[in-house]
Amino acid sequence: MKIAVFSDTHGSTARMLETVRGVRPDMIFHLGDFARDADCLRREFPGIELHAVCGNCDGPGGSPLDEVVELGPVRALLTHGHRYAVDWGRLDSLCYAAQERRCTLAFFGHTHVPENTEMGGVRLINPGTAGRGRRLTWALVEVFENGGVTAEIRDL
Repeated sequence: MKIAVFSDTHGSTARMLETVRGVRPDMIFHLGDFARDADCLRREFPGIELHAVCGNCDGPGGSPLDEVVELGPVRALLTHGHRYAVDWGRLDSLCYAAQERRCTLAFFGHTHVPENTEMGGVRLINPGTAGRGRRLTWALVEVFENGGVTAEIRDL
C-alpha cells in the first residue's frame, strides 16, 4: 500500500495535486493546516482513500483532531501535532499517545520540519510543509502485507 502524506499546505495546493497525479498513491493523509486543502484532494481524486485531521490553523468542526487508521497489519495515529507539544522538539507525548492506541506509526505535522525517526517502538513521521517554507516536502510511505514499512521524505 502506497501512501502520500502532506501537511501544512496553508492554501498552496498546486504542487500537492501535481504530486498525487504523478505518484497515484493508494491512500492520502493530510495532517492539517488547512483542512480545506484536504477537501481539494477529495474533489480532485474521489477514487483515492483520504484521511485528514485538523491543525491549529483550522476552525472547529470538519475533520477530527486525531484519527487511528488501520493499514493492513499496522495501526497508524494521524494528528497535526500541536496538542502534543511537537513544536518544542519533544516527541515523547506523541509517542505515548500512539502507544496508548496500539499504533506503531504516528504521522504529524505542525513544525514544518520533516522527520522520520523511531521512539519506543513507534515510527514518527512528519512530512514537513507542502505549503510554506524554504524547503517544501512530503512523505511517501509504503506498508507491506508482512507489516514492514518504508518511509521517504521527498521534495515537492
